[in-house]
Amino acid sequence: MENTRIAEYIASGLASAGIELGSTRIKAVLIGDDFAPIAQGDHAWENRLENGVWTYHLEDVWAGIQDAFANLKKDVESRYGVQLTKLAGLGISAMMHGYLVFDKDGKQLAEFRTWRNTMTGPAAEKLTAMFGFNIPQRWTIAHLGQAILNKEGHVGDIDQLTTLAGYVHAKLTGCKVVGVGEASGIFPIDDKGQYDAAMVEKFDAFAHEAGYGWKLTDILPGVLSAGDDAGTLTAAGALLLDPTGQLQPGTLMAPPEGDAGTGMVATNSVAARTGNVSAGTSVFAMIVMEKALSKVYPEIDMVTTPTGRPVAMVHCNNCTSDINAWAGMLQGFAQAMGMDASLGDIFPAMFKAAALGDKDCGGVINYNYFSGEPVTGLDEGRPMLVRMPDAKLSFQNLCRSLVFGAVASLKLGMDILTGEKVAIDRLLGHGGFFKTPEVGQRILSSALGTPVSCMTTAGEGGPWGMAILAAYRVNGSGMALEDYLTEKVFAGADCTTIAPDAEDADGFAKYIARYAEGLKAEQAAVDSLK
Repeated sequence: MENTRIAEYIASGLASAGIELGSTRIKAVLIGDDFAPIAQGDHAWENRLENGVWTYHLEDVWAGIQDAFANLKKDVESRYGVQLTKLAGLGISAMMHGYLVFDKDGKQLAEFRTWRNTMTGPAAEKLTAMFGFNIPQRWTIAHLGQAILNKEGHVGDIDQLTTLAGYVHAKLTGCKVVGVGEASGIFPIDDKGQYDAAMVEKFDAFAHEAGYGWKLTDILPGVLSAGDDAGTLTAAGALLLDPTGQLQPGTLMAPPEGDAGTGMVATNSVAARTGNVSAGTSVFAMIVMEKALSKVYPEIDMVTTPTGRPVAMVHCNNCTSDINAWAGMLQGFAQAMGMDASLGDIFPAMFKAAALGDKDCGGVINYNYFSGEPVTGLDEGRPMLVRMPDAKLSFQNLCRSLVFGAVASLKLGMDILTGEKVAIDRLLGHGGFFKTPEVGQRILSSALGTPVSCMTTAGEGGPWGMAILAAYRVNGSGMALEDYLTEKVFAGADCTTIAPDAEDADGFAKYIARYAEGLKAEQAAVDSLK
């Protein structure tokens, strides 16, 4: 779309937008009638570790959303000379899982407990056994189950239990609903795309035995599929989003989705035998299944696409945080040397150096565990760089080890699906890990032994995917989401594919063998450094 036509399109209120609340950034993306991003705005934020709990304050949620939307408006005005006052469609996405609870008056009953917390082990274990279905620690139902086991005083007053995306959507629309992909990280979903009724009955019995009178389906958000009516932006919601009062209410709202579902959409990975890897603060692979796994694996989550198809998910809590930390250190070094180097300069330099390192990182091993990592059985993390005395510590090998370490836990989880002979026709990557062309893509391909593709929108990731779901809500015209994506959104998409390199794969195999052996040292660091 040329700028004059884009300006008319925006001014006419025909554009759709997606807002995603990620771990370190809240981002808003506006798309045109060709689905390409035409404007964006963002806001940086960080989680807090308070009293041993990873959390965000709700006032920070709204300050961040408003700032990201204000920056989107500024981008629209500077690019096209028009005001953003109307939207055709809007969707909210956020980090999945976690625990947000409110009483009947809307009062928050406990701190927001994010996906990053690994303090629900007893409940996750109990519910997994009760359901015969893997319940990871970060799932919303695991947090509720743990609060019940802990006999926390607020549990009896719960009137609403939701996720971050569900909470924001409800405040904007008055509708307490989530998309089925988001719901699948709250509680197991059945083949009808709703909470599994038999498992709900078992949980209610568990809660009632503990003395609580509510029923689970009365406190959880309703479940919708992509394209369903999820309400409209109310006048109060429009003011929450844009306190200037310029944004008009009435926008059609898509069902709110988690970052897993928006990642599937952003990579056209909602059909069977397709998959995607979302790599940022956390990393997860989503593989759309043809059939169920042979048994329950604690390392594998079973979730769904935004239309309810079953998906095997390998989720790792830690990915790029340690790369970010080292980049900050290197920036400090550059400044001490009198050089003005931005992080925008440093990240590509690190990834390019990683491509030049020894294939096995010269014996340098990085454990990127800022928090616990269930895939490798760790309840807490200690970032750690280790090496044997004869290792070759160079800038290139350090950087390669940081990049390898970012996907090492994912590799260990994906090996389970390989053993189950899960078919994958294509795997697409998105997120910050893939922003430097080819490097992350090449390393991941060699690590997983499968071709990895990236589209030009890979860096946009989830918020762009959410904007697509918003557009689908507006003009899907009864098409299946799979067809809508293939025939409309991704027709002729610019895509690069990199196949595994034998030498890189051999180097990663040597690295991961040492990495697995050294996990005992990581556990010892957790035990020793309190």
